[in-house]
Amino acid sequence: MHSAVLLIEFGSIILGLGLLGRFAARFRLSPIPLYLLAGLAFGEGGLLPLGASEEFVSIGAEIGVILLLLMLGLEYSAGDLVTNLKAHYPSGLVDGALNALPGAAAALLLGWGPVAAVVLAGVTWISSSGVIAKVLGDLGRVGNRETPVILSVLVLEDLAMAVYLPIVTALVAGAGLLAGSLTLAIALGAAGLVLFTAVRYGRLISRFVSSDDPEKLLLVVLGLTILVAGVAQQLQVSAAVGAFLVGIALSGEVAEGAHTLLSPLRDLFAAVFFVFFGLHTDPASIPPVLLPALALALVTAATKIATGYWAARRAGISPKGRWRAGGALVARGEFSIVIAGLAVSAGIEPSLGPLATAYVLILVILGPLTARYTEPLATKLTAHRDSPKPPNTTSRLPEASVDSA
Repeated sequence: MHSAVLLIEFGSIILGLGLLGRFAARFRLSPIPLYLLAGLAFGEGGLLPLGASEEFVSIGAEIGVILLLLMLGLEYSAGDLVTNLKAHYPSGLVDGALNALPGAAAALLLGWGPVAAVVLAGVTWISSSGVIAKVLGDLGRVGNRETPVILSVLVLEDLAMAVYLPIVTALVAGAGLLAGSLTLAIALGAAGLVLFTAVRYGRLISRFVSSDDPEKLLLVVLGLTILVAGVAQQLQVSAAVGAFLVGIALSGEVAEGAHTLLSPLRDLFAAVFFVFFGLHTDPASIPPVLLPALALALVTAATKIATGYWAARRAGISPKGRWRAGGALVARGEFSIVIAGLAVSAGIEPSLGPLATAYVLILVILGPLTARYTEPLATKLTAHRDSPKPPNTTSRLPEASVDSA
């Protein structure tokens, strides 16, 4: 009987997510806010709380995080990461300073303490690669001159995750200075080792994993990723970091094939993850934090636009391209929820989950709008400001009469 209820509940969730995804696609929206709202509806204090399938959804959500980070790692080779780091690290530093500090300051002003400040700094810092990539495709801007700048900022944020996530994991677990330093050292050592191995022996690794049979390739890549993620978590390093490093280590045809095979699984379990986050957020807890979330969203939307504008200007992009780059970076999504989820699971601050949910809902809706309208609005305003004033002919009439006299 219990298994029948589990199947009915989980089947209803998957069916509902599919319908929500189709609805979002019809209106060219990101489905993430709809998934979060679905989780709120079926979670604690929602319309129809789940029972039997919650544990199963929890496991699916953990797999979703692993696949999200794996797929991001597959997007870049180790050589690309090193090149981007050397060429665009100033943009990454500006990005971190402008967008992490407002989140940290907000947490301290709300009296949540230093650990919550570090977590909320990450929530406001990281843009949504998935939402931004979809928006760029929808707007036909993939070939624009500013697009490599946008992607470089996103790559640097992904790299920063390999350092940031172990720090957050140690902090929310209550590890002391020694344990936290050891965790960070292990994470940095693992990241460095994987990057070195990928650059030097990437072809050998890809050849070992490669297979002409899609079934075997899927099983090997998925099994390797979950295994490494589990080992990373056992070493007190985030499982997501382990998955990200596996993605970096794979390259060439293997990465392309794995990306194609794993994309449907990624979409499925990522949707389950967003629902799971919503399940653990009481809808009644959102209204008290709605105003701080809205204020934080507006501030960090402005700082992201400034980040993109500065990075594009540094790359020699025209003013219109600078505004487009800034507007495209506004959306937050999967990364912000992953970071907040670590703190929510550890019980750091009860209001952090609702604030992060409201914040992501606002910016995942606002992000596509800023990507579309920031440049034309800024162009119109600057053109109006810079337009020459008509000559004041009335003031010159007396001068003309005097001269003629």
